[in-house]
Amino acid sequence: MAADNATYALELRDLRKSFGKTEIIRGANLAVASGERVAIIGPNGAGKSTLFNLISGRFAPTSGDVILNGQRINGMAPYEINRRGLSRSFQITNIFPKLSVFENLRCSVLWSMGYKYTFLRFLSNLDDANERAKELMEMIKLDKKRDTLAMNLTYAEQRALEIGITIAGGANVILLDEPTAGMSKSETTRFIHLIKEVTVGRTLLTVEHDMGVVFGLADKIAVVVYGEVIAFDTPAKVRANQRVQEAYLGSAVADAQGAGH
Repeated sequence: MAADNATYALELRDLRKSFGKTEIIRGANLAVASGERVAIIGPNGAGKSTLFNLISGRFAPTSGDVILNGQRINGMAPYEINRRGLSRSFQITNIFPKLSVFENLRCSVLWSMGYKYTFLRFLSNLDDANERAKELMEMIKLDKKRDTLAMNLTYAEQRALEIGITIAGGANVILLDEPTAGMSKSETTRFIHLIKEVTVGRTLLTVEHDMGVVFGLADKIAVVVYGEVIAFDTPAKVRANQRVQEAYLGSAVADAQGAGH
């Protein structure tokens, strides 16, 4: 399917998802430009995780369309969507705990570099894959932990490693599900800078509850309430949106204003 607007990296068109008779996503519409950083916010039960699952292929929509880089991806398996340029991290850290930092990253680059499933090569001889893993390791600031087993990293370091794995395949649309959850304030600040650095030139969607992170990271904010996107605009305009304040943010907007500066 050809793109109606080549600047859109991701579009949701009247997207709906029902479980039995219960409609969770109720005609969501969203158009994210290439290179934008978008935070998806909303109250608990608003449908944010379901929306991520629809975009990444874990769930198939009941109706409506998900358009990635101009192509309709409805009903595709997650690995097929990944090969078309979208990668996702999860709330629960998803790494290979008994492999080193370097080995985790090297495994993650193999398919995108054309090696796919092969047992005829020694990984140590794959110079291009090794170099790419090294570049990623430096990018996520874990080069000093090259040979450390992933299970022995701190929580924040494990999350950084997962970010590296997420971008390893070269996806241009990245989905991060609550990337700073469980971090201290100082860890969160460093992680925001890391996310900004590694997503330069990429499109980012993140689900996040920490409003300081939202206002500090996002170019635009999509507010989801009862399965609908009720607002999609710059942080400043979302702060001032009366409907958003009544439906979700309320006094939290004022509390977060200082955190976003």
